[in-house]
Amino acid sequence: MPKGYIIGHITVTDPEAYPEYVQRDTPILDNLGGRFIIRGGQSEVVEGETHERHVVIEFPSYEDALAAYNDPDYQEVANIRRNAADSIIIVVEGV
Repeated sequence: MPKGYIIGHITVTDPEAYPEYVQRDTPILDNLGGRFIIRGGQSEVVEGETHERHVVIEFPSYEDALAAYNDPDYQEVANIRRNAADSIIIVVEGV
């Protein structure tokens, strides 16, 4: 079965509030089967335009990734991100 991924492209607009999101989302997504593959780090846009920060979280399946994104506990914490950053979040099935 192909793995599932949550991919985030994020530009933090409130650097004082954003760390709370990182601190609180990690245990929730870990408990839902997620494994952070990329979380911030050095990057370079070589074509096009994007946000400043990139995150990839791997799950056992697409269904697990989608369920994690829709989890009520995660959605509560996601409101911190929504208020502290501009972001694009994608749930995708791997190969």
